Amino acid sequence: MKKLGILLLLALVACGSGSPKDKLAAKLAEFAKNGKPAYGHQDDLVYGHAWTVSDLEGDLLERSDVKDVCGAYPMVLGLEMGGIEKGDPENLDGVPFVLMRRAAQIHVARGGIVTLSWHPTNPATGGTTWDVSSKEAVACVLEGAPKHEMFMEWLRLAADFVESLGVPVIFRPWHENVCSWFWWGGKLCSPEQYRALYRMTYDYFTKERGLKDILWCYSPNGDAGAKAFMETYPGDDIVDILGVDTYANAPLDGNWDKAGKTYMRDLKAHLKYLTELGSAHGKMIALTETGLEGIPDPDWWTERMLPAIEGFPIVYVLTWRNAWDRPGHYYGPWEGSADAADFSKMKSSGKLTFLD
Repeated sequence: MKKLGILLLLALVACGSGSPKDKLAAKLAEFAKNGKPAYGHQDDLVYGHAWTVSDLEGDLLERSDVKDVCGAYPMVLGLEMGGIEKGDPENLDGVPFVLMRRAAQIHVARGGIVTLSWHPTNPATGGTTWDVSSKEAVACVLEGAPKHEMFMEWLRLAADFVESLGVPVIFRPWHENVCSWFWWGGKLCSPEQYRALYRMTYDYFTKERGLKDILWCYSPNGDAGAKAFMETYPGDDIVDILGVDTYANAPLDGNWDKAGKTYMRDLKAHLKYLTELGSAHGKMIALTETGLEGIPDPDWWTERMLPAIEGFPIVYVLTWRNAWDRPGHYYGPWEGSADAADFSKMKSSGKLTFLD
């Protein structure tokens, strides 16, 4: 019976009806149906390797590292909201929110898709999102707890920004929660507390604020395994997409071939259980973050990432950002990078969907 949801989405896109959220979901489902998941890149329009947008209001946002390399934009644009909860003018990576808003609107107008992540300040300590010194961070923001009202103001500011975009988005709050490098991580709160945090976020956005054009994504670490993945699952009634974040690790012994094979093995295992869970719960699935920092493997795209995801019904795959101020911190190609030719080869294969 749950497969009927996907069939309905495909019917909606065929007849052009439905809400913006329905149309976005149907568009994503079509990628999986055709076996051509969308390619995504974090912060693609607002900066790239060794460049950044400075004209916040006037820049047409036509530059893209991905487009420079293969002639097309990524279909999915990832953007980050960390800092919005403090009323900061820029996010935690230094991107002005006014620029992010324009990028989201321009990208959707071109036919693209936007996904939002959020790494807010630790509410218990005031430290960064990576401050894991307190086991009270989640507990202190739940209903009736000391920081609840403050946190509801954070949610208001986040919802204000999402509403100001005026476009449908994929939102994946509280991600990579099984491990404990964020304040909402697995060793820092109980499964019940995590689910309450996610549901509280959902209820405020959808019920109190009426923000209906959001696809909600739940995306733990890929190596969680099916059991741990479901222990903190917020529920079928509020989640639209099941995702995993799986990165390749630099080899300690310098053996990149071995490291690449390990990544492929692990990613296939993660996508296998994700596919099974997606089928069981009637949900779309996605590779919500992946990549290899610095991409020292020149055949990374066609020999590692693409073979690892082929055959799985994912709707999109997103690689992380190309930091303009950190030369070695990049996860996508750029003009002149050692992997650029291989990325173009992957694009030409037609096995992923880009925004041409």
